[in-house]
Amino acid sequence: MGTKAEMKKRVEELRKLLYRHNYRYYVLDSPEVSDAEYDKLMLELKLLEEEHPELVTPDSPTQRIGAAPVEAFGVVEHPQPLLSLANAFSDEDIDAWYRRASSLLGGRQTDFVCELKIDGLAVALTYIDGLLETGATRGDGYRGENITQNLKTIRSIPLGVPKEAPPRFEVRGEVYLSKAGLKKLNHDREKEGLPLFANPRNAAAGSVRQLDPRVTAQRPLDIFIYGLGWAEGKAVPTTHWETMQYLKSLGFKLNPNMTLCKTIDEAKAYYQTWVKKQETLPYDADGVVVKINSIAFQDELGAMGREPRWAIAYKFPAVQGTTRLLNIGINVGRTGSLNPYAIMEPVKVGGVIIKQAALHNEDDIHRKDIRIGDMVTIQRAGEVIPEIVGPIVSLRTGKEKVFHMPRRCPICNAEVIKPEGEAMHRCTNAACPAQALERIKHFVSRGAMDIDGVGEKLCQALFEAGLVKDIGDIYYITKEQLINMERMAEKSASNVLKSVEASKNRPVARLFFALGIPHIGGETADLLAEHFTSIDTLAKATEEQLMEIPSIGPKIAESIVAFFRQDGNKEIIEKLRKAGVKLEEKEIKAKDLPLAGFEFVITGMLKSSTRLVAEGRIKALGGKAGSDVTRKTTYVVVGTDPGSKLARAQALGIKTLEESGFMELLKQAEGKVRG
Repeated sequence: MGTKAEMKKRVEELRKLLYRHNYRYYVLDSPEVSDAEYDKLMLELKLLEEEHPELVTPDSPTQRIGAAPVEAFGVVEHPQPLLSLANAFSDEDIDAWYRRASSLLGGRQTDFVCELKIDGLAVALTYIDGLLETGATRGDGYRGENITQNLKTIRSIPLGVPKEAPPRFEVRGEVYLSKAGLKKLNHDREKEGLPLFANPRNAAAGSVRQLDPRVTAQRPLDIFIYGLGWAEGKAVPTTHWETMQYLKSLGFKLNPNMTLCKTIDEAKAYYQTWVKKQETLPYDADGVVVKINSIAFQDELGAMGREPRWAIAYKFPAVQGTTRLLNIGINVGRTGSLNPYAIMEPVKVGGVIIKQAALHNEDDIHRKDIRIGDMVTIQRAGEVIPEIVGPIVSLRTGKEKVFHMPRRCPICNAEVIKPEGEAMHRCTNAACPAQALERIKHFVSRGAMDIDGVGEKLCQALFEAGLVKDIGDIYYITKEQLINMERMAEKSASNVLKSVEASKNRPVARLFFALGIPHIGGETADLLAEHFTSIDTLAKATEEQLMEIPSIGPKIAESIVAFFRQDGNKEIIEKLRKAGVKLEEKEIKAKDLPLAGFEFVITGMLKSSTRLVAEGRIKALGGKAGSDVTRKTTYVVVGTDPGSKLARAQALGIKTLEESGFMELLKQAEGKVRG
């Protein structure tokens, strides 16, 4: 076989050849060799690596399908969250989005990048020192599942990138299955007697979440990269369009139908073109994504909640179908609203089996004259919940029944009322079990009081056991009670109690949101906290005082006043007070906060916190959280696998902090604030 040096040289030659052929076949769709020739080269490389395993490298083409099954997926923290897009369904929606963005930019002109919105599974790919390090799902936007081994089986994803790439960076893309791929996959599954996939998106999502990567490798998955998440150690282009061309030069596969539009009218014309041509695509697309091109403008616009202000998804027109309305059910929400929904004969619409649909409220049902027993037209647009468009009156038999909202709550039998000026009917019982359980789930959630270890299942178990009847009871559960719960060991119980205790010191803004006041989202809660530093001052506020705050209108003001008027809610707040939950923020000027004048930059992954939470704590203490190391940087916080920012800090003589020291500094600073 020759000397070891000769074999190493041949292995490197084979890899370069396979990289080239792989790129031309899976990314450029322009192969230079036949499948048989490609397979021959791959077989030769496999045999050489089997004989000499010391020559195997992580980016070798043979490593795409060599991993053994995993027992479970690990969790990957996203350094920058993967946000969801707001939806537009008409030119008027697009114009309104553009006016808002333009207003925030002071009327400065911008161009746009338009691309097809692929109906697949969003993933984040992280590359370190030229190699694919991790691949993860979107998850909740902050944490996703580690599916690296499965993503390595997708041949259009490069395992390695050229030296010109940044030392550390993340790209984001959409994994999808073509229509032809779904047809072949379902044909094979049918022969094996397995259930068929309803649509390419479900098939793609199911494929990348196989515990055995060898199963994923057998499915013809592909990917389109749609953006750069973050990059460290090297300057990157300043516009989205240039960034995408840069990523293309690094070997990433882009959607060939992406285009640059100078005006919003050009973007709308691009959309109309694809409304007519969408059926010609070899994959499913459910709309067009319109993005503001300038990265500086994107940073300036930021996000509203979990939706960026600089991008929007313009959805294709809905897909419709017909079926029979069997009944109308009622869900009771956490704010007491009675939400009707349609129960229908199953029907396939847009590749998905539909059994239920949204009905909004009683007025909407009567306006559309929808009756139980009707044949109805339903529509589905992308991931939006299906809705009933209207009845097919010509098919009525006379046996159809007019729907009326129940006068008593279907959960607790309390009186149902319809407040003046509102479309929704509401249960009058603040202790209604349906409301209470949903409020508890909301209270402990990540965006609210963030009580780690208390998920939906534990909330339901505690509620059904009668241990937690409302959100105030969470702070009175004992270790003994927890240990008696199913699948709750002593250590788990201790961890839950630690999380409960830690949540007592959350910022008041988080508490305002966690209370579940109707119409109060996270940003409105932050706004309220800027004007009312305690729960007591907010509770005493009149509707007139509340409406003096920009963005607070009559609906929100009335909702807040009504919430604090209810005796049941007052009792819950007193429970929180007695438990030691922080109900007030001390009025401290920013310059008097302990970290005022300090600027921190975090590099690497933190073990005890997410980067977003850590940066939030810095800002709450008066400090700044930067993204680049400069001479103004006070400290560089060093987590695991730090990037080039650490080297730059050392070169500039900037002080560094290990995670333990950083957390201790925050703890001491927060202690000073609490007094």
